[in-house]
Amino acid sequence: MSTPNASGSSVLVAYYSAHGHTGRVAETVAKTLGADTFVLTPADPYSEADLNYNDPRSRVSREHDDPGKRHVELVSTTPDGFADYRTVLVGYPVWWGEAAWVLDDFVRQNDFSGKTVVPFCTSYSSPVGSSATRLAALDDTGDWKPGTRLEAAANAKAVTAWLHRIGVA
Repeated sequence: MSTPNASGSSVLVAYYSAHGHTGRVAETVAKTLGADTFVLTPADPYSEADLNYNDPRSRVSREHDDPGKRHVELVSTTPDGFADYRTVLVGYPVWWGEAAWVLDDFVRQNDFSGKTVVPFCTSYSSPVGSSATRLAALDDTGDWKPGTRLEAAANAKAVTAWLHRIGVA
């Protein structure tokens, strides 16, 4: 048996937040579920200028144009006690119709066997598109559910309604 996670919760909310929207929604999800959180932190953090997708010279624009530049090393890819979580909600912003590639190593380097994985993205206008299925394709373990797009400004009531609708809360 593996070492239990810090709180004893069987639910983890793992997320990357570029501008704080995904983080706010993810923290609301975690609070509602009594879940633990794991923030995906790039070893080389993105600055505001790096995230300016309207500037073709910005980091995200260069990474978008050249998939070979999309490897984003994380400070840590696996939370303590990961094996003990049964449900993992994975939150991310949508970049050009895709899950922010910051999530790629987290998905590739963890074993989701025996876990239900619930991807969710935040956006003001972009749909979930194929972002969740692309993440699921990076991993051949776990029971990946369809992705859901939440408004970047989703409040606690909207988050709770979504969690009830998908049967997690």
